[in-house]
Amino acid sequence: MVSVDLNAVFKALSDPNRLRVVEILAEGEKCACKLLSELNITQPTLSHHMDILQRSGLVTGRREGQWIHYSLDPATLSAVCGYLEGLNRQPGRPQK
Repeated sequence: MVSVDLNAVFKALSDPNRLRVVEILAEGEKCACKLLSELNITQPTLSHHMDILQRSGLVTGRREGQWIHYSLDPATLSAVCGYLEGLNRQPGRPQK
């Protein structure tokens, strides 16, 4: 199991722009230029958000020429999902 800083992950997801980036990246790897075209933010603001997402472990980036291509980290996503599913299975919680 991957060690994940859940505080960093949930803090990263607490911003609407970063949450939107994660939703966009759920469709697959995207170039920073594509993210900029889908968000109403500046390039420096995108860089700030991407730094937070990468430090949380949710997102990885790879450089190709002048652009960075970002994608979600499947191991981190799996660990976060596992944590949330574990909370749902706590004793005394009604099962749906």
